[in-house]
Amino acid sequence: MIKLVVFDLDNVIIDGEAIDEIGKLANVEDDIAAITEKAMQGEIDFETSIKDRVQLLEGTSIEDIEKVADELPLMPGASDTIARLKDEDVDVAIISGSFDVVADKVKEKLGIDTVYTNSFTVEDGKLTGEVTGPLVSGSKLDVLKDHVEKADISLEEVVAVGDGANDISMIESAGCGIAFNAKDSVKEIADVVVDEKDLTKVLDEILNQLTTEDTENDAVENEEAEAEEVEEVEEAEVAEAEDAEEKAEPAEEEKTEAEKPKNDLPKSEFVLADTMEGVRKQKDEKEAEISRIADEREEYNRIAKEQRKIRDELNASLKENLNKAIEYRNERNEINKAVEEAKKARNEANNQIKSLEWSSGKRDKVKIENEIKKIDKIIETRVLDIKKENQLVKNANDLRKQLMEIQEDESVKEEAQELRKVSEEEHEKVIALSEQAQAAHEEMLTYFRKTDDIRTAADDAHKKFIEARNNASAKHEEFKAVLSDIHVINKKLGSGKPRKRKSDKKPSSGANKNREEKERAEEIFEKFKQGGKLSTEELLLLQKYNIN
Repeated sequence: MIKLVVFDLDNVIIDGEAIDEIGKLANVEDDIAAITEKAMQGEIDFETSIKDRVQLLEGTSIEDIEKVADELPLMPGASDTIARLKDEDVDVAIISGSFDVVADKVKEKLGIDTVYTNSFTVEDGKLTGEVTGPLVSGSKLDVLKDHVEKADISLEEVVAVGDGANDISMIESAGCGIAFNAKDSVKEIADVVVDEKDLTKVLDEILNQLTTEDTENDAVENEEAEAEEVEEVEEAEVAEAEDAEEKAEPAEEEKTEAEKPKNDLPKSEFVLADTMEGVRKQKDEKEAEISRIADEREEYNRIAKEQRKIRDELNASLKENLNKAIEYRNERNEINKAVEEAKKARNEANNQIKSLEWSSGKRDKVKIENEIKKIDKIIETRVLDIKKENQLVKNANDLRKQLMEIQEDESVKEEAQELRKVSEEEHEKVIALSEQAQAAHEEMLTYFRKTDDIRTAADDAHKKFIEARNNASAKHEEFKAVLSDIHVINKKLGSGKPRKRKSDKKPSSGANKNREEKERAEEIFEKFKQGGKLSTEELLLLQKYNIN
C-alpha cells in the first residue's frame, strides 16, 4: 500500500533548475549550467557540484534570490497531482539538493507535508558562497530512510520520483521508482518511465497502483480462496432458506434487513420465471454462464501472472545489463586516465631531450652549420669577383674550424638516449591503452543498446499485464453479478419446496438411495472443511441435505 510519495524539486515539481535561474543574477548561469549537467549525468559527485556552483554565487543578494524563487513556474500538473494525492490520504514530501528558499515557497503553494533541502549561508543579506544541509554530503536515500523510520512505514510503501543521478539511490530503493523526463542512467533503474512534462502522468501511475493493489492480490494470487468464500456465502443462504421452511419460520421476504446474511455482492434485479420448471431452467443457464465467466477470469489471471513474470525477469536483466555497461564505462575511464599519464610521461621525456640537446652545444653547432650552408649556396649560385669569393671561402673555412672545436658532452648524449627510450616506451603505452579504451567503449555501447531493447520489451509486458489484470477484474465483477442472480434463484427454489411431513410408512424404494447420497454429502463436507474446492454438483448435494 502506498503511504508516501517523494518528489525531487528541480525539473520535477518546478519546471526548471532553480540554481541555474539564480545564476543569472550573478551572470554565471552558463558556468553553473555546465556543472549541473555533469552532476545530473553522474560525471561528478553531487557534493562537489553543489559546492562549486554555490561558490560562484558569492555576493548575490538573498532578496533578489527570493524574487526569483517566487517566479519559478510549477511543472504542469503539479497542483492537481499533489491535491489528488492528499485526497487519497497519501503523504507527500520533497527531497532535493536544491535550496529551502525555493522549496519553502513551493511547500506553501502546494500544501506539501515535508521538505528536505540545503541552505545558502547568508551574511549582511548576501551569499557567502558556502552551503549547508543534509544533502550536501548525504544521499537522498539516507534522508528518506530517516523519514520512513520516523513515520513508521517501510520503503516498500514509498513511491520516489526524480530525474537525475542523485535521485538514483532513492528511486532504486523505493517500492516504486518513477523516472520523470530523466537521464538515461535513471531510466535504466526505474520501475516506471514518464517522458512527458506533465505530472498528472505520474499521478496516473500512482493511482493505478492504489486502485489495483487489492484486485491484483485477490484476482491473481488468491482467486481460489475468494471463489470458495463466495460459494460458502451461497451455501449458507440456501441452507438458511431450507432450515426456515423445515421449522415453519416466517417467509424469507418477511425477515428484517438485520437478520439477512450480508456480503459484498451487488444487488440483483433478476426476474424469475413464472413456473418452478422455468426457474430451474434459469438456474441451469446461470450456472453455465458463471462457469464460463470463471474460466475467462482464470485465463486473464493466468496471462497477468505470465506477463508479470516476464516483466520482472526483463527488469532484472535490464539492471544486469546496465551494471555491465557501467562497469565497461568505468573501465574505459580508468584506462583513459592511464593514457593521459603515459602521454604526460612521454611529453616530459621529449621536453627533457630538447633541453639537454640545446644545453650540450647543439644550438651553436646548428647555428654554425646553417651559416656554412648559406655561404656555400652564395658561392655556388652567384657570380662573384675573385676577391669577394676568396673572402667567403675563408669565412666558411673558419666556421668549419669552429664547428670541429665544439664537442658534445658524452654523458649528456647518454642521458638523451635514455630519455628517447623512455619516450618511445610511453608512446607505445599510449597506443596500446587507447586501443583498450576503445574496446571498453564499444562494449559499453553494446550493453547500453541492449538495455534499450530490454526496456522496450519490459514496458510491453507491463502493458499486457495491466490489460489482463483489468480484464480479470471486470470478469470478477461479472462473476459476482451472476452469483447474485443465482442467489435469487436458489431462494425461490428453496421456498417453493413442499413441507416435509412425518409418515408412519416404511421407507420407499428410494430411501436407500437418499441415505447413500446423504452419507456422500457428509464426506464432501469433511473435504470442504479441509480446504478442498467443491464442484457445483457437490455444492448442490450439501444444499439438498442441509449440511453446513
